[in-house]
Amino acid sequence: MPKAKYVLALDQGTTGTHVSILDSKLKVVGRSYKEFTQHFPKPSWVEHDLDEIWATSEWCIGRALKDAGLVGRDISAVGITNQRETTGLWARDSGKPLHRAIVWQDRRTSELCRQLKERGVEPRVRETTGLVVDPYFSGTKLHWLFEHVKGARARAERGDVCFGTIDTWLVYKLTGGTTHVTDVSNASRTLLMDLKTLQWSDEMRALLKIPAACLPQIRGSAEVYGTTRGMRSLPDGVPVAGMAGDQQAALFGQACFEPGESKCTYGTGAFLLMNTGTEPVRSSAGLLTTVAWRLGGTGSTTYALEGSSFIAGAAVQWMRDGLKVIKRAPDIEALAASVKDTGDVVFVPALAGLGAPHWRPEARGLFAGMDRSTTVAHMARAVLEGIALQIHDLAEAMRRDSGRNIPVFKADGGAAANNLLMQYQADLLGVPVVRPKNLETTSLGAAFLGGLGAGVWDSPDAIRRAWKADKVFKPKMKADLRERHLGKWKRAVERA
Repeated sequence: MPKAKYVLALDQGTTGTHVSILDSKLKVVGRSYKEFTQHFPKPSWVEHDLDEIWATSEWCIGRALKDAGLVGRDISAVGITNQRETTGLWARDSGKPLHRAIVWQDRRTSELCRQLKERGVEPRVRETTGLVVDPYFSGTKLHWLFEHVKGARARAERGDVCFGTIDTWLVYKLTGGTTHVTDVSNASRTLLMDLKTLQWSDEMRALLKIPAACLPQIRGSAEVYGTTRGMRSLPDGVPVAGMAGDQQAALFGQACFEPGESKCTYGTGAFLLMNTGTEPVRSSAGLLTTVAWRLGGTGSTTYALEGSSFIAGAAVQWMRDGLKVIKRAPDIEALAASVKDTGDVVFVPALAGLGAPHWRPEARGLFAGMDRSTTVAHMARAVLEGIALQIHDLAEAMRRDSGRNIPVFKADGGAAANNLLMQYQADLLGVPVVRPKNLETTSLGAAFLGGLGAGVWDSPDAIRRAWKADKVFKPKMKADLRERHLGKWKRAVERA
């Protein structure tokens, strides 16, 4: 009998690290999780300790193996998914970080971004990279590090310093410092990669004053980058064979392999990605154009449109912690279901401004349409509906930009467990919303890519066959009622 094959997925997130071990049928046989420290040196500044991230990752690998009843030699491949845009610098020979990593949430480069916009460079940046000029992305963070870490730029120009997003750091550590690479999905979030050539752009490097010698090699999302070396829990020689940024990994984990197929991850915020095929689709609605993945070193590249809502599950947390109308986040579903509708109450979840497609940072959260008959149950239902309504706006923007209808809408993330929210989302979109059995689709995508790169699976077809739906929510709302809901929402957004 052939030996069973297991793939280890290393999912390195913003607040903690997950490790899952899956068998060849994509069943999770072991898992672990550990949080790490968030550093806030100044208001709007957020940093992570790269060494602590690695220590947490090693701990989770060992704990997941123990949970699965396996040993390191049972692992056939490692796949990585990661918080995107978080930016690190370290010494190439020793691996010693030059500074704490600057996290994607960090806004310290806001003034630099304002200056770049005043210079009129944003249209060219958007054309080249598919992104907007914003502190969110890695390029301006890297510029800041070179301006503020003494000697860093000179060392980088000599080739003594490595830049990397978290995927790059993890591969470097997994392979004992022998491999300095990133994949196309993470590279596409840096403000430094040309979307068409999939290579570092000399023009963008010059704009942000980034030395070429510090940049990692750009590779595909499912290929062998190197093998493990010098680790406590894994033997030398295990292929590190797949990686993608967390939202792209979720798109892959949801088996969204055909153009038009979409997924939305309902977490603290909500991220909607649509597979747009082998050509990048430029947005006229404030969405981002990004690389989804490239399979193999020379395979075709799949692109995506991406839109994000800043507040999704965070609105439920606010109802729990701020208004204190529920004790646990899942309790909102029963409260909301205790009334048949919102009683004409509309909630705009602009608690941190409005993201795509509105891009109104000055907007603020709003309950509209309340009267003396309004109860906390109506408000709870309006909060859930507000989350779905903003996703509807993103989906409509994607339909316009891509020229494609969404055939099926796949949902994941913690809030996707809410049946009332999922049904209302289907009603608004007018297409089925499908929730998978495994809501941890970022880890699943990392495992898929790692196993594909190492030959555990021979094609994405095998992955599609293994993907299992938990529940399908079919649209039930009549068109005239849907239009009334959308009309009230539009008027509320204008007032927010």
